[in-house]
Amino acid sequence: MAKLSGKVAVCTGSGRTSGLGAAILRRLAAEGCRVVITDLGAPDGLLGADNIGATDGMNAVAAELRNAGVQCLVLACDVRKEADVARLFDETERNLGPVDILVNNAGVGYLMKPIEAVTVDEWRLVLDVNLTGAFLCIQHAAKQMRAAGRGGRIVNIASQAAKSGFPHLAAYVASKHGLVGLTRSAAIELGRDGITVNAVCPNHVTTGLGAQQNDYYARLQGQTIEQFLAAMRTRIPLGRPGLAEDTADAVAFLASDEAKYITGEAMNVSGGEEMH
Repeated sequence: MAKLSGKVAVCTGSGRTSGLGAAILRRLAAEGCRVVITDLGAPDGLLGADNIGATDGMNAVAAELRNAGVQCLVLACDVRKEADVARLFDETERNLGPVDILVNNAGVGYLMKPIEAVTVDEWRLVLDVNLTGAFLCIQHAAKQMRAAGRGGRIVNIASQAAKSGFPHLAAYVASKHGLVGLTRSAAIELGRDGITVNAVCPNHVTTGLGAQQNDYYARLQGQTIEQFLAAMRTRIPLGRPGLAEDTADAVAFLASDEAKYITGEAMNVSGGEEMH
């Protein structure tokens, strides 16, 4: 029997069929969730077409899920804007019911450059999406969960970069470290309402963003992508980079009753690469 039958799950940044968000929704849907696919929808300034989930992408994810019999909703949302976030949760409740599971997956990780070359606008973009966006979604989800009176699950997609520094990713690393702090504070505040708040910290996953990182860091080190990935595998005790499904499995666990007594944690999903 599906563990999450009838639950309503929202996952931000889920508008690309090959992305981490779509993999998370597939896994939650397999456990019985009704799901909300949400992403930016259209390019906006520094957020170019290659770095967002467009409307066509969101609809493609929805079509795949609907073909599998999943009830789903497609909503564009800029998580940097509170009015968009409020509308996301209002429309979710109107069409599917109050949210039970929130996965904060929207993120910017493609701005890779030396710290002295990062502009203030780039810094703000990364912090606004990765951290402020998660904060706004937690606020609105928590209000809805409290009003419904049946608890809830919030899972923040952090990163190995939430625990270790990486060169040329200062804003990303700072935002993900901050996301773990936000996770811990929210867990303390929301626990009395039966709402758990946890983070998942994957190592490298070759999604579209991961492919950009592969290319950048291989060139930075004078390697081919194959050489870069081979070196990565030697650092990982389980011998391979992460898969989107590895993170999706962790999210499904934290959303389930088996994890009802786990909150405020930042779970490594790194094949043993990140030990602390």
